[in-house]
Amino acid sequence: MTTLGITNGFVLHPDLSVSESDVLVDQSSGEIIDVDPEIGMSGDRQLDATDSLVIPGLVNAHSHVAMALLRGYADDKPLGAWLREDIWPAEAELTVEDVRAGARLGMAEMIRSGTTGFADMYFHVPAVSEAVEAAGLRARLGHGIVTVGKTEAEAEADVEEGLRIAREIESERVSTAVTPHSLTTVSEPVLSRVAERAREMGVPVHCHVSETTAEVDPIVEERGVRPVDYAHSCGLLTADDFIAHAVHIDSEEIEQLAETGTGVVHCPASNMKLASGMAPVQAMLDAGVTVGIGTDGAASNNDLDMFDEMRDAAMLGKLAADDASAVAAPDVVRMATQGSADCVGFDSGRIEPGAPADLAVLSLDTPHLTPAHDLVSHLAYAATGSDVRHTVCDGQILMHERELLTIDETTVCEEATKRANDLVARVDA
Repeated sequence: MTTLGITNGFVLHPDLSVSESDVLVDQSSGEIIDVDPEIGMSGDRQLDATDSLVIPGLVNAHSHVAMALLRGYADDKPLGAWLREDIWPAEAELTVEDVRAGARLGMAEMIRSGTTGFADMYFHVPAVSEAVEAAGLRARLGHGIVTVGKTEAEAEADVEEGLRIAREIESERVSTAVTPHSLTTVSEPVLSRVAERAREMGVPVHCHVSETTAEVDPIVEERGVRPVDYAHSCGLLTADDFIAHAVHIDSEEIEQLAETGTGVVHCPASNMKLASGMAPVQAMLDAGVTVGIGTDGAASNNDLDMFDEMRDAAMLGKLAADDASAVAAPDVVRMATQGSADCVGFDSGRIEPGAPADLAVLSLDTPHLTPAHDLVSHLAYAATGSDVRHTVCDGQILMHERELLTIDETTVCEEATKRANDLVARVDA
């Protein structure tokens, strides 16, 4: 057994209290052995946390990580036009190597900002999985199934690819999901079919639900029910499943989500940028819904920094509830750690013996984090991804003193830039 001691810092505990303490990690099993101020230099290797706070690694519970390649490509449009006019045409030109390059770029950004795990819905998933393994992160991946606008043969091929990915690519660091894109881009028979297959395989279903009114109105008009009820009738929304956005849901839908135990991933920056609306996050929390946080893709955010997302979640949550006390700092910190982990199905998001050693160490020795009246408040409102000194996943150090150890940052940025430029040239040709 090789041990790692993270020493001389403060630790954020599962109850969100903070104390001076050390963390001892078994690097062989990837688990936390002990959290105690007396650990000191007992580890075989030490990671200095002086003037720093050790927190659970953040979990980005909804992303399209390879869309980092499209960062800044198409901005300032509503969701429907943005997808039809810009994103879908660009995605039609993506190659396997484009997706690999975009995924590696996004993972470098996430490691730099203290994210150790993420859930992703996209294409060419085996390439994303390989990049996850190389980077040392933890991920739940799925192929985004779309049937609208496709021939019967094309739609069937997409469904089979989604099911194959969910069945075949699981590994030590990678788990899978069945990921129909949304309730309006996948037909009802396919939604029911993939939900049934997911149950047989024992994997969750992850889907966009009620992101905009344009997704809600057709379901209500054509079927006479709200989207959450429709999803449930198709076999979605079990305690293992998690949905993204849930911006336009009413009180009855919130109660249904609470009763089924379905997780909801809040994506505040994307919802604001695309003017999708304000999710009723405080109402969901009050009802007992498990709520996590995700960045969505970098094309609609435009970064993958979960600290930015926490701040956005707190601010937008107050506006949505018309209450300055709503979606308070402890709520958003819990959402980005324990909440996101619970949504995705990771046994992480907390620092305690036996938990996975997925950790981030933030420097507190900066003007914008001074004075330290309340470190939980600082995490929600003042900290940024650039404050992260070290990132650890599964007991392995992925970043040490701001230097990435598992990704060649220069090469990744150069490759992503070249492929992004070539992609846009193909789209514009």
